[in-house]
Amino acid sequence: MMKHAHKMTAATLAMALGSALAISATVAQADMNSNGMSNTGAAQEKCYGVSLKGKNDCASGPGTSCAGSAVKDYQGNAYKMVPAGTCGKMMSKTSPTGHGMTKPY
Repeated sequence: MMKHAHKMTAATLAMALGSALAISATVAQADMNSNGMSNTGAAQEKCYGVSLKGKNDCASGPGTSCAGSAVKDYQGNAYKMVPAGTCGKMMSKTSPTGHGMTKPY
């Protein structure tokens, strides 16, 4: 009987954690509106060359179709939305400057 209770507790905890993660991902995605502003009012900019494989935000050029389609890390035509003014401070292993860029390269 005790063994069954432990399995039920573990399953319940796993479901609760999964639900919490799904909700937080949905909230984070909904935090950005279509005009480059976060829904909290903070200005955002496209930063090319900083996203990891499969983690870009949307269509960026040849080889990408939309969110999650970058085929390699630090792809020069794939962007992430970042707080305005921070792109040039972010590391990029492929850009000519070694930092993120506001235009594709």
